[in-house]
Amino acid sequence: MSGHRRRPPQSSSRRRRAPQQKRWIDYPRRGRTGVRRWLPSVRQLLALFLLLFGGTAAAVGYAYATVTIPDPNPSTLLQNNVYYWSDGTVLATDGSVNRQNVMLSQVPADVRGDFIAAENASFYTDPGIDPEGIARAVVHMAQGGSVQSGSTITQQFVKNTYLDQSQTLSRKFRELLISTKIGAVMSKDQILQGYLNTCFFGRQANGIQAAARVYYGLPVEKLDVSQGAFLAAAVNEPSLFQHADSDPRARAQAKARWSWVLDRMVDTGRLTPGQRARYAAAGFPAPKKWTPGSGLTGQTGYLVQLARSYVQAHDPAITDGSLSRGGYQIHTTFDRKKTADLARAVAKVRGERLDPAHRSVDRDVQVGAASVDPATGRILAVYGGPGFDHAHFSDNADTTGVPVGSTFKPIVLASALQHGAVLRPGTAPEPITPASKFDGDDGIKIKDQQGDYVTDDKDPSGLLHQHNDTPQRWGHITLRKAMEQSVNTPYVQLGEDVGHENVAGTAKALGLRPDSLAAPSAGFYIGTSTPSAIRMAGAYATFAASGMQSTPYSVTKVVRDGSALPVFTTPAPVRALPAAVADNVTDVLRGVISRGTGTKAQALGRTAAGKTGTTDDYRSAWFVGYTPRLATSVLLFREDPAHPQLQSLVGVGGLQKVFGGDIPTEIWTQYMRDALTGLPDTAFPAPAPLGHGSDEPGAPSPSPTHSAPPAKRPGKPGRKTAPTAAPTPGAPAPRPKCHHHKCR
Repeated sequence: MSGHRRRPPQSSSRRRRAPQQKRWIDYPRRGRTGVRRWLPSVRQLLALFLLLFGGTAAAVGYAYATVTIPDPNPSTLLQNNVYYWSDGTVLATDGSVNRQNVMLSQVPADVRGDFIAAENASFYTDPGIDPEGIARAVVHMAQGGSVQSGSTITQQFVKNTYLDQSQTLSRKFRELLISTKIGAVMSKDQILQGYLNTCFFGRQANGIQAAARVYYGLPVEKLDVSQGAFLAAAVNEPSLFQHADSDPRARAQAKARWSWVLDRMVDTGRLTPGQRARYAAAGFPAPKKWTPGSGLTGQTGYLVQLARSYVQAHDPAITDGSLSRGGYQIHTTFDRKKTADLARAVAKVRGERLDPAHRSVDRDVQVGAASVDPATGRILAVYGGPGFDHAHFSDNADTTGVPVGSTFKPIVLASALQHGAVLRPGTAPEPITPASKFDGDDGIKIKDQQGDYVTDDKDPSGLLHQHNDTPQRWGHITLRKAMEQSVNTPYVQLGEDVGHENVAGTAKALGLRPDSLAAPSAGFYIGTSTPSAIRMAGAYATFAASGMQSTPYSVTKVVRDGSALPVFTTPAPVRALPAAVADNVTDVLRGVISRGTGTKAQALGRTAAGKTGTTDDYRSAWFVGYTPRLATSVLLFREDPAHPQLQSLVGVGGLQKVFGGDIPTEIWTQYMRDALTGLPDTAFPAPAPLGHGSDEPGAPSPSPTHSAPPAKRPGKPGRKTAPTAAPTPGAPAPRPKCHHHKCR
């Protein structure tokens, strides 16, 4: 071939470029230089967004699927118990948390509207969270602010009920998840109810019921829309608005927020502009003055203690444990004014008669008192002592350790009038009337129904010689006169003739507790038993009510979770004594005040009946008295806190002897005067005639009125009948004394 020269062959690498390996993510971007190499493409950005969104959605979905609604915080289950005076105002609360849960139906619709307008206008339509609110919270946190609280009512309910109050992102995230899930198990009304019961309003008030009480002194049912607007405002800044009663700055801000809430009510269609204008014209609903930490001071502790005891005694399901968890609304019979009147009367007489700074014997003197409505048995007032705040926790009005002395004699008389008395062995009981005569001399021997003398191990003779307060020789006197002058011997013999079983039965019928009654003995008939002041007032109230007995009670209604418990109904009065018996006892006890040992009670200036009582060695002194409208007992005793046993009252108030007709009667009179102010003086029913009664053997015939003790004892035995008319009053006799128990 001609001289054409052949080119040498080229390598394959030079003929074509080797293919590059593919990457999952083209970043930094291949084929780009400079800044463009590091800028992601639109597709990359979209893919990243979808990846993040999907991952976040998956994570949230997983969290939502796995999160559970926790049990409510134990603190949200705690409530306090609220005790109410008889007029419906709050007497006291007890418990560690000031909360009383209510049903949503108890909250007025306009008040519910206040909270919805102020906190979450879309509450009934939103899914439980507010995306706009969440965005605002995120921006706020990104700017360095604190983590904001949940903005919807559902979120706030979840935070209050299931979570804590910590301000962290993790708590906020759980709050959002639970809020979206809670709607699947709870209705909107349930959520709103829970929210209103768990909000903190300041003034130590948790929940709207406590807030209504502490700010306005009202139950939530009686709040109006203006007051509700203030409470809706208080939720926002409770630590500030709780002082709106006294702090000008707090009041100004509270007023501005209150006005804004009402404007929101108009904006959301819950109020008309005209209604808004009327509330504006009425002015800012200023809350009442706040006195923190009042506690169970004065008589309050004793009243609460009485009510708690009554509630637990009548419903076994209410235990100390359930009361400690709270939630009970306990409506009592206690009268606010009469309770104050009684405490004031005790303080006044103590101040006038006792001088503990200069007389050591006056330092440990204690008073107990109780006042009962004869028609119903409602306990209207008690005086239990100086108060829990003075470390005196024992209720003197409800104590059962102080003998009642001769205030027991009317019970013996009532039993005798009803059952008669065995005046001679082997005979049937014979009728007794207040005009029946018995031996009133000091030191006489007492016989039982078998005609045997009653024995006494302390007497050298081995027989009981019953004594009075003085060796006065009364001779045979009527039971009326013996009651007026508190002569022991007739009533000890009468009690033996009537019989312990009958007298004890009458005492129980009048409402005295069996365990407070003393064992059979001669002293039983003149007051060795130890009923409480409350029960003694109740027994005498039965006389005032013509024999209809109403057991003293302190609670009218107990409400739990919005429902009244069925066991707390008003006790129905029952017939304890025939009307003729009760009215005749009252007629006799009127004489005690008009011409007997209770004459200081005449200062009351109205129709009244009563009996004095003093016990052995002057260890207690009583006066129990009544009008047709009110029965009250007062006891005086002395007890050294370091040695809890009754001490003698000798020397108290500078008196050599302390009788029931003295300091106790003064307290009774002072209290009854105040308690009955403005009420008419009502007469007792006229006592029906009881016919003729029998005298004990040995009584003189005929039965003259003893204006003075006879010079000589009648010696001829016999038994005559006596009319029921009261004897002509004679000159007051010296106070009698008894061997076992004094009587006045």
